[in-house]
Amino acid sequence: MTHITRRNAIGSALTAALCGSALTAPAQAATPGASKAPRATNPHFPAGFLWGAATAGHQVEGQNTNSDIWLLEHTKPSIYKESSGDACDSFNRWPQDLDLVRHLGLNTYRFSLEWSRIEPAQGEFSAVMLDHYKRMITGCRDRGITPVVTFNHYSVPIWFAAAGGWESAGSVDHFARYCDKAARHLSAEIGLATTLNEPNILDALNWLPLPFPPEMKQVQASMLANAARSCGTALFSSSNAGNIDAMRGNLLAGHRAGYQAIKAANPSLQVGVSLTVGDDQAAGSTTARDRKREAVYGPWMRLIAEVGDFIGVQNYGRYLFDDHGPIKPPAGAELTQMGEEFYPASLEGAVRYAHAATGKPVLISENGIATTDDSRRAAYIPQAIAGVRRAIASGVPVMGYIHWSLMDNFEWLFGFEPRYGLTAVDRETFERKPKPSAYVYGEIAQGKRMV
Repeated sequence: MTHITRRNAIGSALTAALCGSALTAPAQAATPGASKAPRATNPHFPAGFLWGAATAGHQVEGQNTNSDIWLLEHTKPSIYKESSGDACDSFNRWPQDLDLVRHLGLNTYRFSLEWSRIEPAQGEFSAVMLDHYKRMITGCRDRGITPVVTFNHYSVPIWFAAAGGWESAGSVDHFARYCDKAARHLSAEIGLATTLNEPNILDALNWLPLPFPPEMKQVQASMLANAARSCGTALFSSSNAGNIDAMRGNLLAGHRAGYQAIKAANPSLQVGVSLTVGDDQAAGSTTARDRKREAVYGPWMRLIAEVGDFIGVQNYGRYLFDDHGPIKPPAGAELTQMGEEFYPASLEGAVRYAHAATGKPVLISENGIATTDDSRRAAYIPQAIAGVRRAIASGVPVMGYIHWSLMDNFEWLFGFEPRYGLTAVDRETFERKPKPSAYVYGEIAQGKRMV
């Protein structure tokens, strides 16, 4: 399979949006009703503050064979380094994952529904799969964990992508129907819901300091053309490998329609959307920075101000701008595994901007770094959370902090190489082993460590 390496794909810029301990998370499921009391949380944060870790269906479940990403992983050529395969086998091992969340002293788990499992063929919904996700939601509640559920985290059913994906005029109605079906079955015990994950990611990638190389664009075009040919359709469009100019309007309308469908099923459920939000800083005039903000966030911030109970912020670093456009990180700056500047304070900047732009409460739905040196993650987390505390002290309403990710997983075109996890996963046995950073974070969540 032809693939593009991280260095060739993005140079020193981030693409997303997205030392082990001997202790292994317990394998057994919790006894229903045995541990419903919420965990103690840090008293220096607001009551009810959510301390969590996140995953996403395609990245951890494994064998997601009805999804567009699975097809693209197996299409030649492909921008994907490798197949997701069994991923972390979380489709079967989700009780272990929930036990791990609780073991670490966290009170929240963010995960996604997999649309391609729930609606594998157009208009054909699986009661078995809906019940699977219902068991996960109930499993969270049984452990005193708040389930934060994303209705769509990038991957879509093959039939949806083969019909033009989000480039198709019918995409909004398809998404609204799916949200309605899922919400009516699942929403009663969901804690918070988001419609879409980082629908502005392709716009954000257009503002990286280094452009995508022509060879990657050529491989991507061939991959999509061959996927369309294999499906017998004229256009195969994937959420993170399509024409954003053709998708943007439908994604915006999709959030609105999905929000309305979920609220119709459960009016009391708070629903938002998660955006990738960098800490954009001007090294000179603000002209270029403000152009980026309008292009990447502007339409979404205005929509969320009208249609959204909160804004989900997903932050992985800061971006610097001179008078002409984005520039590289400072010379000598420490870089993460993804070529991102190690800059924990970026989260505070992103949170403040998102609230100011929308007037809505902020849920930090993702934040973290890719590194094989877990000591750097252990150093990053307290500094990032200290910035959150400063934002809260100044009056910004922050609902919670959800770290990406609970475990090392499949990171899209980069495969399993990037290490974002609080927990290591054995690629053959799927054994989960928390890293030292996981306990640092857990101690902060429980108020045992100050920030």
